Amino acid sequence: MKESYRTVKHIASDEIVEKRSRFIADVKPVETEEEAVAFLEEIKKKYWDAKHHVYAYVLEENNIQRYSDDGEPAGTAGVPVLEMIKKEELSNLIVVVTRYFGGILLGTGGLVHAYSKSAKAGVEAAEPVTMTLCCEVTVECDYSLLGKIQSEALGKGYTVSNTDYAENVKISVLVPTSEVLGFEADMIDKTNGRVGIKQGKIGYY
Repeated sequence: MKESYRTVKHIASDEIVEKRSRFIADVKPVETEEEAVAFLEEIKKKYWDAKHHVYAYVLEENNIQRYSDDGEPAGTAGVPVLEMIKKEELSNLIVVVTRYFGGILLGTGGLVHAYSKSAKAGVEAAEPVTMTLCCEVTVECDYSLLGKIQSEALGKGYTVSNTDYAENVKISVLVPTSEVLGFEADMIDKTNGRVGIKQGKIGYY
């Protein structure tokens, strides 16, 4: 698995107008082809009266890349959307650009520009974010060490995902997989070995 990848944070939509034609970009983070296709169908139903629903999606799994011009001249729609995604080094997302024709022909260059510009606006609205492969490391200690452990974790830029207050306190920290051993050694060193450490699930955060 890759240590990290760039995707978008959430579903978003944005719209541009080029020579009276409306280009509406809808963007969603997805992890499977089924999710991407389901979102495409959802957008087609939402804008049922539009003639073109151009799309492109890129998935980490099996390095899948798909696109469609959906009736626009070949290479003027789906390819520019896909190229924008690749230029921004994004994956695990789908971009659907719906076009309502405004009565003025844009020409090949105009279409390429409009679809690329619209897709980029949609992606920016969905907020690009870097996902890092992390291990959830749980540190168990007595309450006197809680502040020190939290300070060390947050000081390194890690996220505390959960804190369980029981007889002892258990602090779960999301640590990049490449830094887990170093974090564990640091925790033992800073507390003189007065902690219990357990590695948990691994995933992208």
